[in-house]
Amino acid sequence: MSRTTPGVRLLPNAITVLALCSGLSAVQFALTGAYVLAIGAIGVAAILDSLDGRIARLLDASSKMGAELDSLSDAISFGVAPALVLYVWLPGDARFSWVVALIFAVCMVLRLARFNTLLDEEQPPFASEFFVGVPAPAGGLTALLPVIVTLEFGTGWWSSQPVVWVWTVATAALLISRIPTLSLKKLRAPAKAVAPLLVGVGLLAAAVIQYPLIALAAALVLYLAHIPYAVRRYHWLAAHPEAWDVPGRERRAMRRGLRGQRRLGLRKPRLRRVAGAARRAVQRSDGSSGTGPATPHVSRVYPPDDPARTSSRKRGWRRIGLRQRER
Repeated sequence: MSRTTPGVRLLPNAITVLALCSGLSAVQFALTGAYVLAIGAIGVAAILDSLDGRIARLLDASSKMGAELDSLSDAISFGVAPALVLYVWLPGDARFSWVVALIFAVCMVLRLARFNTLLDEEQPPFASEFFVGVPAPAGGLTALLPVIVTLEFGTGWWSSQPVVWVWTVATAALLISRIPTLSLKKLRAPAKAVAPLLVGVGLLAAAVIQYPLIALAAALVLYLAHIPYAVRRYHWLAAHPEAWDVPGRERRAMRRGLRGQRRLGLRKPRLRRVAGAARRAVQRSDGSSGTGPATPHVSRVYPPDDPARTSSRKRGWRRIGLRQRER
C-alpha cells in the first residue's frame, strides 16, 4: 500500500480520536465512582497520544488536520477530564473546587497553545531535547496523584481539600512554566545498555500488572524528581555550543573533562587579564611606561630557599590565569 493512500493517512488520526474517547470516558467512570478505571482511561489516552505522532512520521502521513486534532484531544483528555475527575472525587466546598478545576483546565489549554506557537519559532539545536514546561500527558496524570495515593493507601493529609487544591494549582503552574523537562522522544540508549533496559521493562510490566497504582505513583514521583537534572542539563548545553551537534558519548566525555579540570583547581585563562599582566611585566622589566626607549631585561636569580623565589612563582601562576592546587 502506498504511503499516500487515504487509509494510511487515516490511521494516525484514528488513534488520536481513540485517545480522545479514552480520556473523555474517564469522566463517565468518575461519575459512577469507578476512579481506578478513570485513572486507567487517562493513562491509556497518554499511551495513545505518544503513538499517533510517531506513527504519522513513520508512515509519512503527517497533516495539518492531524496536528490540530492532536491538540484538541490533549486539551480534553489531559485538561478537561482530569479537572472533572478531581472535582467529582473531592468532597467539601464544591464552589472553590470548581474554581481550581477551571484553573487547571485553562492552564492546560494555554500550555498547548504555547506549544503550537513554539513550533513556528526558531530554536537552538538542543531545544528539541526538552519540553518547555511539563507536557500535557504528564501534567494530567500528575494532577491525579492525590487520587492515586488515596485509592491505594486510604485517606490522609494528602486527600485533604487544601492539599489537593495547592497540588492542582502547582501542577497547573508547571504546565505554563518555562522550566525545561526532558523529551523522551530524543533519548537514546547505548548498545551495551539494551539488555539491562529490557530486563527493566519486564520488571516494570510485572509491577504494573500486580501493583498498578503504586507503579504509576512511583513513575510520577520519579518524573518530578528529574526536573532539577533537566534544568541543569539545559543550562549546561546553553553555555557550551560546541556540544550541540555531538553524540551523547562525546558530550559525557566533555562534561567529565570539565569536572576533572575543576577538581585539579584549574580554570580557563582569562585572555584580557593575561595580556594585561604580560604588558605590565614587560613595562616593569623595561623600567619605563611603554613610551620611552626599552632597556635590556636582566632576570633576577634567587637562592633555592629564598622566600622571594616562592612569592615570584605564585605571581607567575596568577599572571597566566591559573591557581595552584591546595595540598
